[in-house]
Amino acid sequence: MPRPTPFVHRNLPLLLLRAREALMQHYRPGLRAHGLSDQQWRVLRVLREHEGGLETGRLAQQAYILGPSLTGMLARMEKSGLVARQRCPDDARRSLVAATPDGLALADALSDAIEAQYQDLAAHLGQARLNQLYTLLDELIVLPSHADAEPVEALMEP
Repeated sequence: MPRPTPFVHRNLPLLLLRAREALMQHYRPGLRAHGLSDQQWRVLRVLREHEGGLETGRLAQQAYILGPSLTGMLARMEKSGLVARQRCPDDARRSLVAATPDGLALADALSDAIEAQYQDLAAHLGQARLNQLYTLLDELIVLPSHADAEPVEALMEP
């Protein structure tokens, strides 16, 4: 039986996952020291940029967390006093999530350490190469998809 045609390209999705994990190894210790998971940090970071809060669907999209995962995470973060949820005034079926003062204070406290990690990365790669990496990743993100493929954003809906 003939062997399948070998791949001639490196596995880009796997390389991107490995690169993400390599980067997160630098950030996780600081997050863990404050009792946060990667995903909880993403939620706080997004909410820090939206003072009035966000609807859960938009939060899921912007933090890149699947809706069902976000629901349980928000319950834990609310119990910890990091976020507050309330019904949307114009539609009681939807929830609005905002960082609490404690959540914002934690995000602010972590921001300096995370910014230092970005500076280390820029020093290691060089600012020009880091900017090139950002540009290439931005280009990958907006690549047109196949007509039958589900948009990535649709996967993030709650």
